[in-house]
Amino acid sequence: MNKPTSRPPPKHYLEFKKEFPAVVEAYERLGEACHWQGPLEPKMRELIKIGIAIGAGLETGTRAHTRLALDAGATPEEIRHTALLATTTLGFPAMMRAMTWVNDVLEK
Repeated sequence: MNKPTSRPPPKHYLEFKKEFPAVVEAYERLGEACHWQGPLEPKMRELIKIGIAIGAGLETGTRAHTRLALDAGATPEEIRHTALLATTTLGFPAMMRAMTWVNDVLEK
């Protein structure tokens, strides 16, 4: 399974996990299989996941993968650069929205 992180999962995720343990177990196993299938290192995978979450407009995913990227050794500068790269693909307003989500996590 995933390496333990220094940050606990959000409360709503823990509540969902308690109510639907089989679903969460299957989801976590699939995630684990996807993460370890290829050659990318954990930090790179988490930076990519931040980009995917930003592109999909997923606030919770952006916040979660920002925390996971920190745990995987990414610096705040690398994480902010990942968000900044959304500017020319998604537009300035979308990047600013994502940067707010990222900075909320980084500034805790």
